[in-house]
Amino acid sequence: MSRLGSIAFARFGTSLLLCAAVFVLCWPMADATARDASQPAKRAATATKGKARVAASVDERRARAAKAPVAAASKGVSRARHASSRKGVAAKRSAVAVQARPAEAARTSLGHAIGLHAVDDPLSLKSAVALVVDQETGEVLVDKNSAAVLPIASISKLMTAIVVLDAQLPLYEMLAISEADVDTERNTRSRLGTGTRLSRGELLQLALMSSENRAAHALGRHYPGGMPAFVEQMNQKAREIGMVSTSFVEPTGLSSNNVSTARDLATLVRAASKYPLIREYSTASGLTVDTGYRTVSYRNTNRLVGNPDWDIELQKTGYISEAGNCVVMQTRIDGRPVVIVLLDAQARMARVGDAQRIRQWLEHGPRTGVGAGAHKVSAHQRAAQPSRDS
Repeated sequence: MSRLGSIAFARFGTSLLLCAAVFVLCWPMADATARDASQPAKRAATATKGKARVAASVDERRARAAKAPVAAASKGVSRARHASSRKGVAAKRSAVAVQARPAEAARTSLGHAIGLHAVDDPLSLKSAVALVVDQETGEVLVDKNSAAVLPIASISKLMTAIVVLDAQLPLYEMLAISEADVDTERNTRSRLGTGTRLSRGELLQLALMSSENRAAHALGRHYPGGMPAFVEQMNQKAREIGMVSTSFVEPTGLSSNNVSTARDLATLVRAASKYPLIREYSTASGLTVDTGYRTVSYRNTNRLVGNPDWDIELQKTGYISEAGNCVVMQTRIDGRPVVIVLLDAQARMARVGDAQRIRQWLEHGPRTGVGAGAHKVSAHQRAAQPSRDS
């Protein structure tokens, strides 16, 4: 290669290197320029997206605001429906309560239903039926509706006691309370839980003194032949002693189909008074028994027992809604042995008040009794046998 060629080649190489250097140096600046040129477009796009988001947010809020009344209305409807449902339930309950009232009215005492309380008497007794008889002479001293056939409630337990004692079953024998003794007719309560074991004597005293229904039922259930044989014997004994208008279907008196008259009950009291144990147990003030789970104390259901003004030798109280408040007693008033029968008193204290009136009248009134002359109070009405309690 000639000298001139070498020089030209060298200059060309140098120019090429200079161009390369310029390109390397200018490329970042061009890239930065391009980036700077693209920034406004990106910013515009970002701004557009931001505006779109804001617009969407605004639209969403406006949509929510538009839906809010609908949702509120829907909630209001739901609440209204709930309130309406509650009102409907309340209305149904009210309707049930209203429907229950006639049933309760239907279960008022039979004496009220047939008008026995409307019969006036000189002693202003609150009981629909009253009979006072001189036990020695049989003289009737007070007579008010004594022939009316009415439910007798727990006075039935006097006959239960007679049948148990006539069978001469061992009083020390331990008997168990079972589910069969639980009252499913009226759902009455008892402190004798199932599984409780007491002697026959203890059960008999609780039945007479405290009118314990499970005790009376257990006595009948443990009778030879079971409950059917026991009830049959109750009715047989009633016929034997002259109770002509009496019927028993069970031993407790919870059934309104256990019915009798005041005259028949006076006969029952006189018969029961011949059993020393019935006199003792029915007039005991209290009894504490060990049920196996705890000790339980019982009191006499007749508040006149233990009253120093009264000399009560035998008694039995009773209550179911159809029978009202009842009591029979053998007592001495002014030295005179009398049998008092009070049925269908308007309240528990009313039968006590009636007994007090009779006692005061016998102590201060004519010895010939209310059964004489214009003072005689009698309404010989025979009521139809009532239906079973539901």
